Amino acid sequence: MNNKEAFVQRADEHIILANKQMSEKMITPGEASASFMYGLARFNAWVAATDFDSAQDMKDSKEEIIEYFTKEYKNLLAQHIDEHIESFDFTNKK
Repeated sequence: MNNKEAFVQRADEHIILANKQMSEKMITPGEASASFMYGLARFNAWVAATDFDSAQDMKDSKEEIIEYFTKEYKNLLAQHIDEHIESFDFTNKK
């Protein structure tokens, strides 16, 4: 398995978990999405924290951290919206 395949597989595992939670716990896609974003924000804050030697260093870089993650998310979201515009079956929304 190459790096891209492994990357996509890891992402797919998160999506599989969200789908499982929707089916087993009877939650809406919006609820699953909100939990997903909350967890991702917590995890990315931790990832960022591991790059700093002190709380002050992290505090000084807070805006750059936020800018980096929001820029990456915006680019990925735009890419996937474009893919759904092209290929999503809007007649079968399951």
